[in-house]
Amino acid sequence: MMDASFHFGKVIHHRYQPDNRFSYRVFYLRIPMRSRQKDPALLSKLGIGDNRFSIFSFYDKDHGLNQLTSLNWVEKVLEDHQIQNATGEIWLHTFPRFFGYVFNPVSFWFCHDQENRLVAIIAEVNNTFGDRHAYLLHDQHQVLPWGKTFHSAKQFYVSPFFDVKGRYQFRFMRQEQESVHRQVSRIEYFEEETCALMTSISGQERPINFRSKLHAFFNYPMLTFGVIVKIHWQALKLLIKGAKFYKKPVTTNI
Repeated sequence: MMDASFHFGKVIHHRYQPDNRFSYRVFYLRIPMRSRQKDPALLSKLGIGDNRFSIFSFYDKDHGLNQLTSLNWVEKVLEDHQIQNATGEIWLHTFPRFFGYVFNPVSFWFCHDQENRLVAIIAEVNNTFGDRHAYLLHDQHQVLPWGKTFHSAKQFYVSPFFDVKGRYQFRFMRQEQESVHRQVSRIEYFEEETCALMTSISGQERPINFRSKLHAFFNYPMLTFGVIVKIHWQALKLLIKGAKFYKKPVTTNI
């Protein structure tokens, strides 16, 4: 049975035209979702609310389709795409709810086989209009090395300052050396062949205990509230800089 953990790190965001860049500190949850399914008290034993209100909490309904638990939804996505070797642990990287509120621009599901080898990744994207979309990344059911670059056509309206066209490049790196476990998830957005945006989220792993929860509470007191505030603040800056505005199309979730 594996334990959940915190990752403390930062988000970097760089739009190239008009130039707009920022970074801010964040922390996120790393949850072994199949271990959680086997042990329903896995999160609550660590003081994380599991589908219930707490200072830090996780709710299934914040992911996937509301009529399925989040893990059931991921397993159905894998089944629908005939990815049969993702029979090991599935790790979710996501912001927790803080005092009941969360907004996750993107969460990542890392799906492993029985030998703990990465075989598929799902990037689950939310926009501020309440829509959700998932990008499944795999390589014809082969084992995925860390550092591999994945490509996917853009299919979802995220920002009113980018059209729904072009493509994404995804890259994920994980370092595990003795007591230092660190991960970086990087996304680049290309309009035709020009990189228009680079964003990444990184974090160094720490166990969830009284000390790390105090660190999260006092050093990131407005984490999830701050995410949505920063999104709208950056949108205002882009309007002032004259960025082109794109109307939201009709969207189908997932």
